[in-house]
Amino acid sequence: MRVVVTRPKEQAAPLAGRLEALGHEVVVCPLIETESLGDDPIDLHPYDWVVVTSVNGARELARRARGEPKRLAAIGPGTAEALRAEGFDPELVPATATQEGLAAELPRPAGRVLIAAAEAARRYLVDELEAEFLPLYRTRELRPPNPPSGDLVVLGSASAARALAGLPVEIPAVSIGPETTRVARELGIDVVAEADPHTLEGLVAAVSKAGAERQEA
Repeated sequence: MRVVVTRPKEQAAPLAGRLEALGHEVVVCPLIETESLGDDPIDLHPYDWVVVTSVNGARELARRARGEPKRLAAIGPGTAEALRAEGFDPELVPATATQEGLAAELPRPAGRVLIAAAEAARRYLVDELEAEFLPLYRTRELRPPNPPSGDLVVLGSASAARALAGLPVEIPAVSIGPETTRVARELGIDVVAEADPHTLEGLVAAVSKAGAERQEA
């Protein structure tokens, strides 16, 4: 089965490698890239909780952080792993890798909270926790010169779904989670499977399941 991986080039290898190990033909076709929004130091001392929502956010925060956060939370094991690689140890990684999942597990009252995320990230946690929002990077859509072709395409974010929707292709998609699925379907993309859990392992399992169902059809 030919699977299109749309993650940024520097982040595609782990997923591509896992899929290739299962015998799939993998086409890496990045549909998004990230751009840092600054270099100014970020003082973590004033916050009771610092919440990081993505791998890119983890790397950007580590690059600019000053001091140690009192308590650190990460959405998703990939984000937690990226923080640990930078020397930070998240205290909370919710079982459900969504903003809603973290809100359900975060002790209350949470105190002063900083949400470190992408510029266009959802504001659910900001509203739910009356938190401060710090945009660390922005995501830009890419338009490859040759549109990808394959049996399945893997969407790791709503931004990737938007980029795919702008291309002259119709490929069934596997989504990382509910927000990506919602955006993709609103844009007319046929989402045939969703990762559960919303992790690398969940994506690989969802691709395998979707591939098996296509063969049986």
